[in-house]
Amino acid sequence: MYTATEVEKYSFRNDYSEGAHPFIIQSLFTRCTEVNLPYGADKHSDTAADMIRGLCKDPKAEVAFIAGGTPTNVLAINAFLRNSYEAVITAVSGHVNVHETGAVEYTGHKVIDVPSGLTGKLTPELIASAVEYHNSEHMLIPKLVYVSQSTELGTIYSKAELTAISEYCRSHDLYLFLDGARLGSALMAKENDLTLPDIAALTDAFYIGGTKNGLLFGEALVFTGSGLNATDHLRWLIKQHGFMLAKGYVVGMQFEEAFRDGLFFKMAKHENECAEKIVETLRRCGFELYTKWQTNQIFVILPTKLAEEAAAKYGCFIESRLTKDRCAVRIVTSWATTDEAVDSICGWFLAQFCAGIIKDYIKK
Repeated sequence: MYTATEVEKYSFRNDYSEGAHPFIIQSLFTRCTEVNLPYGADKHSDTAADMIRGLCKDPKAEVAFIAGGTPTNVLAINAFLRNSYEAVITAVSGHVNVHETGAVEYTGHKVIDVPSGLTGKLTPELIASAVEYHNSEHMLIPKLVYVSQSTELGTIYSKAELTAISEYCRSHDLYLFLDGARLGSALMAKENDLTLPDIAALTDAFYIGGTKNGLLFGEALVFTGSGLNATDHLRWLIKQHGFMLAKGYVVGMQFEEAFRDGLFFKMAKHENECAEKIVETLRRCGFELYTKWQTNQIFVILPTKLAEEAAAKYGCFIESRLTKDRCAVRIVTSWATTDEAVDSICGWFLAQFCAGIIKDYIKK
């Protein structure tokens, strides 16, 4: 639970506690008295949408700018699922299953979660298990598969993995939707082999997250291919669900600036590089990673006392209390993470190592 008085000098709590990149703020500032059409019908949103179509190499893609991740997920799922007995398949750790207070269910669609272990990823086999179980009119009809890139555990799908899921979905009349809240970090990950055109071709819809990559707020929801069938009443859904911003141009301006000279990707690359330095220190000290490290989210196993100190000193999130003596802790870097902050937390971990804490930790 967060409190209003919590302020860390160096925060590794998440990637959205800082405001926005100065270039984004400057872009908004210089246009603060500019007159624009409302509700996303402005020139900046049009330009940003064209930029995204170009990056995806899909001139027919439909792009909608939404304020945040949860409304984007709810909107996309409701655009695809037209009947209340149609359901969503997700990894058990999926954001729509764990961190959205039942927002999808509240709008009338069941979320079917399947175990995915510490990868946080779905496979065709896992999806098939849910599809085959729901096999009569007495049960829900799985109609959409929800994946995240990167996942809630910081892992990423390879091109082969996403292709296999896409092929399964298309052969079983399932929509495939990709949550891209941290897509920037995933695209810039060293092990990544997926491009935006790949994602556009393999999914029916996905979104490019700005809130967690240097924008004040905002996500770009992209419908492609067969997913375009779901956009016939998209603006009606946006309005009905309360997601239509009168000042929608504020989101459009931010994405326009983020993609103008590759700033979006530079910010994501920076946060991954900061995370890599921390991971290198953790490994040198002998700490065990809880999940495979690939993006700007790091999950490490720490003694409980050390985990609580990390939470208090650096805002690190205690993901799971594994035993009485051991916790899985999440460390997140952002576009605004400084070298000073990285040096501080790395120095702190090295100090624990030098103090002999790691010796007792390894024994356990």
